[in-house]
Amino acid sequence: MNNSNNRIEPLPRCIVLDIEGTTTPITFVADVLFPYARDNVGRHLSATYDTAETKDDINLLRTQVEDDLAQGVDGAIPIPTDDAGKEEVIAALVANVEAMIKADRKITALKQLQGHIWRTGYENNELEGVVYDDVPEALEKWHALGIKVYIYSSGSRLAQRLIFGKTNYGDLRKYLSGFFDTTVGNKKETRSYIEISESLGVDKPSDILFVTDVFQEAFAAKGAGLDVMISIRPGNAPLPENHGFKTITSFAEI
Repeated sequence: MNNSNNRIEPLPRCIVLDIEGTTTPITFVADVLFPYARDNVGRHLSATYDTAETKDDINLLRTQVEDDLAQGVDGAIPIPTDDAGKEEVIAALVANVEAMIKADRKITALKQLQGHIWRTGYENNELEGVVYDDVPEALEKWHALGIKVYIYSSGSRLAQRLIFGKTNYGDLRKYLSGFFDTTVGNKKETRSYIEISESLGVDKPSDILFVTDVFQEAFAAKGAGLDVMISIRPGNAPLPENHGFKTITSFAEI
């Protein structure tokens, strides 16, 4: 891998970006988004209990919790049937969701509900997305060069659109061509990156540059043939010695 900054290789046709630790400080997710979702589960479920969307969220959670109980997952507690009454059902849901958040579970049932709670937060101006200072300029530059930029995050696609739709630099969605979440697969599995490269319609996987802060994700993407860089930002987890990937501390280096 050529480690010098004067890129001799052609520009990527597509860039796929992780969010946490890559476009956005880990602290925003850990200290703002997650606590907001955790603290507003009960309020959100109460306010929206009879809507089709929340009924769907609750059904997903019920299925997940049934699986968790069958597998003896720590923190899972039975959710009473609807005829037990709204308050009882919500109390059990809140307890389960709190345990899921605490264990940082990467599961659709949790991510979908979190996305809906965050949407309310952005709509009420209680939340604003945060990106690093070098991100908007890079997105604008890539857009001008005709490079398509995508997001791949374990947060739901809704949650991703919300972060970029209302940031400290305004609405950045106009620079983004699409969003991938864990419905495409786990971020630490090579199969997910094969799926993404097949979705993007490139001639070869190496036409795609993937940027992440997580070594296991970088390794998985490399296994699918993508070009990979690791993002080094304040507060990111340390990388293994001799990991062999090109690293950047700012999008200006891409």
